[in-house]
Formats: sequence, C-alpha cells, structure tokens
Amino acid sequence: MTPPEKLRWDGEDEDARAATRAAAERRELLDHQHGEAIVIGNEFAEVRVCRVETRNGSRLLIEAPKSGQWVALCPLEVEALTWQNPQ
Repeated sequence: MTPPEKLRWDGEDEDARAATRAAAERRELLDHQHGEAIVIGNEFAEVRVCRVETRNGSRLLIEAPKSGQWVALCPLEVEALTWQNPQ
C-alpha cells in the first residue's frame, strides 16, 4: 500500500518562508519586552498585550494565542484606534 500523496498548493514554500520570518520577528520583539504582559479575554477571545522596544521606539505587541496571530503597533496606530466609533 502506497502512502497518501501530500497535498501542496501554489506558493506553499513562500508561505513557509514568510511564517519563519514572522516567527523570528516575534521572538526578537519579545526579547525586548518591557514589563509584564497583560492578558484579557472573555468567552469569545483572548489577547496578550505587552510593550516592546524597537530601534524605532516603543510598540504595543498584541497577540491572539489561540490563532497565533500578532501585530506590533506604533503609538500613532494605537491612537488611530481611538478615532473609531463602535460601528
């Protein structure tokens, strides 16, 4: 019996390289974390927030542990969140 064929998609190698780069960038950011992280959540979601220092100043690192997604926002990007209304 032959083993099942592995599924592949166009751009799979590029996706893997991008994921490796993102993981390295996240590790680098966490190496420069200041203070303790804050974890907030409810029955729908959970996020971890911490301040990190970069060569371009402080950033707010926001991570969603369940999905593995993260973003590092500069002060202007964080301020832009306050410009939004609830809708």
